[in-house]
This record gives sequence, structure tokens and C-alpha cells, in this order.
Amino acid sequence: MTTPSGEAAPYPRLIVDLGAIRRNYARLQDMTAGAEVAAVVKADAYGLGAAAIAPVLLHAGAKTFFVANAHEGEIVRAAVDAQARIFVLHGFWSADVQAIARSALIPIINSPEQLRDWLAGPAGPYALHFDTGMNRLGIPMSEVQAVADLAGLRGPELVMSHFACADEPDHTLNARQIERFAAVRNAFPGVRTSLANSAGCLLDAPAHGDLVRPGIALYGGAPRATEANPFESAVTVETPILQVRSAQPGETAGYGATWTSDADRRLAVVALGYADGMFRAAQKGGYGRIGGVKLPIAGRVSMDLITLDVTEAGDAAKPGEIVRFLGPDLDVFAAASGTLAYEVLTRLGPRLERVYV
Repeated sequence: MTTPSGEAAPYPRLIVDLGAIRRNYARLQDMTAGAEVAAVVKADAYGLGAAAIAPVLLHAGAKTFFVANAHEGEIVRAAVDAQARIFVLHGFWSADVQAIARSALIPIINSPEQLRDWLAGPAGPYALHFDTGMNRLGIPMSEVQAVADLAGLRGPELVMSHFACADEPDHTLNARQIERFAAVRNAFPGVRTSLANSAGCLLDAPAHGDLVRPGIALYGGAPRATEANPFESAVTVETPILQVRSAQPGETAGYGATWTSDADRRLAVVALGYADGMFRAAQKGGYGRIGGVKLPIAGRVSMDLITLDVTEAGDAAKPGEIVRFLGPDLDVFAAASGTLAYEVLTRLGPRLERVYV
């Protein structure tokens, strides 16, 4: 058994590749030629740091941003210039009015009642979200004409909807949503339209509208699990090996003794765990890497520690050596954890030092 000599700092870091984000944005522009590519930076840019990432996207060409609520909008406004448009997906509440005015945010109205309230006030710019099949937020299709009449001459800057199944390109709901959204477009002639999320950007042009709203694709997650990912992962977690030890045949590792050595094995313990966002379930196929060598997780992920089988890494696996997680393996790690890249990214914890390169 070996332990570190003290030179290496035993702290995990989250490396965010800003160049990859810029390249993903450019790729989306190429894929959706003719549509404006907005940037979804809600949930602190999917956990990666909106204050750092929004200016990068602005300089890459993004003129429009989407956030979940007014508080997120204020953070993004402080990071970008006054000309950028920031839409608030959750609409507005009376408590948000001052923040919306102060930071020049644009609420996305999700009900006729909310539109009446907005028009009864100062009535700055707004957008309308129609439910074409998601059955989540949005104005019912039965209210399209009534809402158009209510808006009158104080019409919206944007009308939008959201795909439910764009990650399944042959799903019949995609065509139905496009058809329903055409009725929205017809009710608001001359108003810009938006329908496509990341997966929607991979559909044909009729799905795009005037503005597309990619999120996970910007950060390198695969919009479709069944196809090769055209985007570059911008996220790598690095952490040092704290200790290397030997395991003989029949010995176990971790809580619950769920991993058993089938031969003489070398194990390494790294400074990373579910407190940092690594899923406890990642034992089922999750791994880290030293160079190009995959290091399978051995046993359950603990709060602060993960044990890896580093037998194949040979002498490269030693205390202080850096092990990398996620990166090009983001979606594989997510699948091993029984989830999606969206959840993996947004769960990456505050204990991970964010390093932007």
C-alpha cells in the first residue's frame, strides 16, 4: 500500500473547456443555418458557471440567452452587455417585476392569466410559450386565438414551444408538434418563432423556427442517445489518487462488499464522491481514465472517495497521479449511473473548483 508524499493537493477540480463550448456553438450555427442560435444557460449554465460561460457565448455570436428565473437572469445580465436579450422561461411573479425591469429581462408568458397581469402593468417586452404536446408549461392550443386577440397591438417578441421527443427523430409527436406550432405562427404573423431544443436542432429545418435554443449540446452532451455525438465535451473532472493498494482474489471493496476481486488486483482510491456529484450507482459501468486507460469503478461510490481498479494502468497509477472522469465519457458515465448528461452536469458540486481553460 502506498500513500502520497504530500506534494499533490488532494482536491478535485472541474475543468471547463471554453474553446469546446465555442466550437459547439459554431457547429450549431452550421447545423441550423438560417436560424439564430440562442444559448440556454439556466441552472448556472448546467452547473458549469453562467457568469463565466455567458460572456464566452456572447463573443462567439450569441445574442439571446434563456434562463429559468429572474434571479438567474440578473446573474447573466451582469455578465453580458446591455444589448443581449435574456428570456425567463418561468415567466414572472409579482416579486420578480423589479428584477425584470432592473436587468431588462423578458418574461416568457405561460398562461392567459399571466398575460393579462403583464399587460396590466408597465408591459415591457415579453414572449409567449404554447403547449403543443409537452403538457408542462405553456398556453393551451385551445387558447391560441384568444391570446392573440388579448395581445392585440402589444404583441410578443417571440412565440415558442418545446419538443417532448426530439431525441427520438422518428417519434410521431414531433410531426404533430410542428403542425400545431404552425397554427401558433399563423396567429402571430411577423413574430419570431422558436421550437427546437438541442435535439430539435438535429431535426430538419421546419423544426427550427427563427431561433433555436440549444442547452446540453453547447456543453458537449449527446442530444440523442442512439446516434454518434456531433458535439465536443467541455467538461472534465480531475482528481488525484490518494492511495494505491493491492487486492487478492476473493477480497472485497467498498460499502456492502459489492465488488469482489477475481485475481490479484491493484486498487486506487481517489478524492471524489457523491458529495461532488458522482452518482453512487456509477459502479455499474462507470470509470475514470489515466491517459487512454479505462479504470473501472470498484465498489460503491462513497461520499468523498471512489475506488478504481487500476491494474491495467501499471506503474502510471501512483499517489498524486491525476485521474480524469467525464470528458468524452460523459454520456457513458451518465448511462452507467442510470441517468442523462443533463443530471450529471447539474449535480456537479460546489466543492469542485471550477477551472476555465
